[in-house]
Amino acid sequence: MNKLNKLKKKLPKPNLSIKGVIKRRPAPEERLKEAFANVPKITDETVAEHREDVLSNARKFIYPLQHSRKRIVATSTSLIIVAVVMLLTYIGLALYRYQNTSSFIYGVTQIVPLPVAKVGGSWVSYESYLFELRRYMHYYETQQQVDFSTKAGQVQLDRYKQQAMSEVITNAYVNELASRYNVSVSSQQVNQEVALVQSQNRLGSSQREFNEVLSDFWGWNEADFKRELKAQMLQQAVVAKLDSATQQRAKAALNSLNHGADFATLAAQVSDDTSTKSNGGQFPNPITQNDPNVAPQITQALFSLKPGQISGIINTGYTLEIIKVISVQGDKVQAAHISFNLKPISFFIAPLQAKQKQHLFIHI
Repeated sequence: MNKLNKLKKKLPKPNLSIKGVIKRRPAPEERLKEAFANVPKITDETVAEHREDVLSNARKFIYPLQHSRKRIVATSTSLIIVAVVMLLTYIGLALYRYQNTSSFIYGVTQIVPLPVAKVGGSWVSYESYLFELRRYMHYYETQQQVDFSTKAGQVQLDRYKQQAMSEVITNAYVNELASRYNVSVSSQQVNQEVALVQSQNRLGSSQREFNEVLSDFWGWNEADFKRELKAQMLQQAVVAKLDSATQQRAKAALNSLNHGADFATLAAQVSDDTSTKSNGGQFPNPITQNDPNVAPQITQALFSLKPGQISGIINTGYTLEIIKVISVQGDKVQAAHISFNLKPISFFIAPLQAKQKQHLFIHI
């Protein structure tokens, strides 16, 4: 108890007066005067110092923001690079290992010029290979109900892959020959050929039906059809340019006819069509304007001639033809022809193939 009393004496005594607890609140005039007193005074001498003081306070907020922005940019760039690498890896595996033929992969090859082979000094695009392969697949899947996921379907698909690859490599050689011998096919020539086919109702009687035929059979639009047609026409133009021997045979036959030679006799002597030459070159049946067994170029010429008239040399792309109208029976024409077979394109690209080896980037 004595210790407790001694401890109490050592502690300070609390101030219990009201004045010690409640402080006097300054009057409004005093507070306003105090506020004005704390406002910094800016003069010509202190303006630079004041500006630097304000900027230094602002930098406390700017520097962390800049640091965060750099970090965001760096992180975003890293993510983009990783995504691009993963996408390129996927595309590379899909094309060169698994040989994917999906619409997505085909779309990628339409944008990125990836190669599928090299022919001499020329690259063959993967897109051109898929363009040919996918039309085979579309036709046999939709029109022949072939299931390429089966074992038999895979064997059939491998055959179409080889065929598609052969076509694009041939086109590469043809393009080189065309460049070397200054041979070309214009868009106007392609449009004229399309108009000829349409006029004879060979791919539908209307533009709508024509588009439907292309879509249903090959999965093409009109631009795709013109692309394929142009490639075929370029091959034919190269052959027509280089096959001078067949050109001379046709010109000699036409010259003989112009000097009075008998058409049937000459056909039996020089025509390459073994099925008609023994009959004076006469077609076995009358020909209509949309006869699928006769080339559209021959049909077009036949219906522009009168009985007894003879045409000039007609290039069908595979043969050179001289035709004669024997008679007209309503909408049908009885006719005869002298035919000269043009050499296949393989005859002219064989020397290039021997000199310029081809390298495939996929295994078929």
